[in-house]
Amino acid sequence: MADAMKADQSVIPASASRVRLRPERLVMYLVLILGAVLAILPFYWMVSTSLMTLGETIQRRWLPEIPQFVNYQVAWSEARFSRYFFNSVIVTVTTIIGLVTTSVLAGYAFARIRFFGRDFIFGILLSTMMIPESVTMIPNFLMIRGSILPLPGGSWLNSLQALTVPFMANAFSIFLLRQFFAKIPDELWDAARIDGAGHLRFLWTIVLPISRAPIATVTLFAFIGSWNAFLWPLLVTTKETWRPLMVGLWTFVSEAGPETHLLMAGAVITLIPVLVLYFLTQKQFTEGIATTGLKG
Repeated sequence: MADAMKADQSVIPASASRVRLRPERLVMYLVLILGAVLAILPFYWMVSTSLMTLGETIQRRWLPEIPQFVNYQVAWSEARFSRYFFNSVIVTVTTIIGLVTTSVLAGYAFARIRFFGRDFIFGILLSTMMIPESVTMIPNFLMIRGSILPLPGGSWLNSLQALTVPFMANAFSIFLLRQFFAKIPDELWDAARIDGAGHLRFLWTIVLPISRAPIATVTLFAFIGSWNAFLWPLLVTTKETWRPLMVGLWTFVSEAGPETHLLMAGAVITLIPVLVLYFLTQKQFTEGIATTGLKG
């Protein structure tokens, strides 16, 4: 028994020394904690301010004395967020459906179908990722207005098409799905051909069911981009008919003036759908990033 106790005592200091953090690791943890605090601080201030009274925001407090949840109801009604929220939902869902459809078909074609000039066309497509969005905004606006090509019904300004059609194809989404589709074993395609399946049937029955993670990633990126769009909707809409939530928030900022608590309440309202979707698809998003891009 005495020997066992001595053995245990001799082991404890060794294990404690192994658990002790090294200085460089401690510095790394401190830097990460500092970065996390700096990233969370603006969101904390936004939520905290949205629950304050106007007087508390003027005093620049960090916490409300009594949370004013009524601020969200006031901001929702005064800014007419119900209309803008509905417009954003329609625009975002339409954009996602179009973007996922084109990305899946184009990504599969570049990954699994051999045709003349495939690699060259794919290289040209990737090069478009280097073009800033501000450079393509004016040509897109002229096309939407009907100045370059004749459009059905004339100009598309102040319409759903203007807010969705230019964003129904995305080089990054095509690249992401193409990289994942290229990893699918050729044996699955050979077995499908033996069963008499063509490319569309193979895509629908085999490829899509095992591609939920990258498709969820594309969907999440498309949702964030469409939901947070501001400059383009502001450019192509001059009426409230199809103006989305971000433009409505900008309008409310110009109308509300110094009512900071209501402005922050409106900002929280616009942020909630993005956070909910991210937490629901966090696992698929992580898997989609981790399992793509491993094969050229």
